[in-house]
Amino acid sequence: MGEYRLRCVSDRSVQPAYSLACPHDNSLLRTDYQARQIEPKSLPGIWRFLDWLPVQGIIAKAEGAPLTYKSRGLAKELGLENLYISFNGYWPERGAKNPTCSFKDLEAAPTMQRLLERGDNPTLVVASAGNTARAFAHVSSLTGQPLLLFVPEKALDRMWTTSIAKGVEQVTLMAVQGDYYDAIQIAEKVQSLPGFAAEGGARNIARRDGMGCVMLDAALNLARMPEHYFQAVGSGTGGISAWEAALRLRADGRFGSLLPRLHLAQNLPNAPIYCAWKGLEAESPCSDMFDDVLFNRKPPYAIPGGVKDALQETRGEVYGITDQQAAAAKKLFEQSEEIDILNAPAIAVAALEQAARSGSIEAKDIILLNITGGGLARIKEEHTLHRLMPQITVSHWEPAVQFLEGKR
Repeated sequence: MGEYRLRCVSDRSVQPAYSLACPHDNSLLRTDYQARQIEPKSLPGIWRFLDWLPVQGIIAKAEGAPLTYKSRGLAKELGLENLYISFNGYWPERGAKNPTCSFKDLEAAPTMQRLLERGDNPTLVVASAGNTARAFAHVSSLTGQPLLLFVPEKALDRMWTTSIAKGVEQVTLMAVQGDYYDAIQIAEKVQSLPGFAAEGGARNIARRDGMGCVMLDAALNLARMPEHYFQAVGSGTGGISAWEAALRLRADGRFGSLLPRLHLAQNLPNAPIYCAWKGLEAESPCSDMFDDVLFNRKPPYAIPGGVKDALQETRGEVYGITDQQAAAAKKLFEQSEEIDILNAPAIAVAALEQAARSGSIEAKDIILLNITGGGLARIKEEHTLHRLMPQITVSHWEPAVQFLEGKR
């Protein structure tokens, strides 16, 4: 089991088990696991990495997990000899069965299990641009855990589950007039009320360590860490997670001593991490973009343990990708690998293509490309997708609180 202590990144001080921030300087907290070497368990999904997950038990039916395989099609197109893909979606022929077609399944399961282990049964509050909310709704259907979701109106088409309606009756969905950041602000007001619990976003160690299983799975398959890691990001939490997992693998001693170089990608013009890293002035947000899942107005960039630290320690790079580049990369991936992907990972494919063409990666380099979602067309062939409908639409927090008080 994942025995651990929770430490501040900046001063290494030990904090209470369910804390979300260091009280001294607001830095991220990080799990310091008792197990110094990872020993995979005979358990389903990501639970095989239980030594490095901050939970004592598992949700057995939550079987989402990354699939690592060596690319042939895309690798040939880009002239890469050692391109590995972490496919985090639904592709049963290869063994990928993430039920919401997203790597958010890797976050939701340990986060929910950790909440259940708290024992006070609060309603979990989650703000999301769609994919995260969908993953939490699925796990809620497995556990019966009360869940309150805040999702922007324009992202409601992403709110579906393969569970029938009675399986998600404990889920309250509120549509927000605004973007993801507006949803976060309303959620922060509500989660401070008695009986509600903050999910925590990037500050939640269960979310980060769950996403870190992408790196763990790859390292175990390759018997080493990759030299490069590519991912599209909104908040950048996935990049932090890959870095933290790599730090543990380095300390393990069996997977190499060099940390993978992080290559993070954002969708222009809504690219605050790209602008911050390049020293550019951020452009005015555009409401129409290739994938708005990737837009977070206030990512955890400069805080201790955040995105900037991850990039600096790994000699990382950030790419700005246009809608046209992303659309072309999506088509390239789907034709060469023969599986559909969501829009967000197409941004990462475009960044990989850019790096290969520019020579910043070599043909023989060992590369891991995180496809953070895919197989939506494939899952529709086998399952009926049930839409989750909002109970109310709000533009600020007061109507949300009034609605919740009326339900009590």
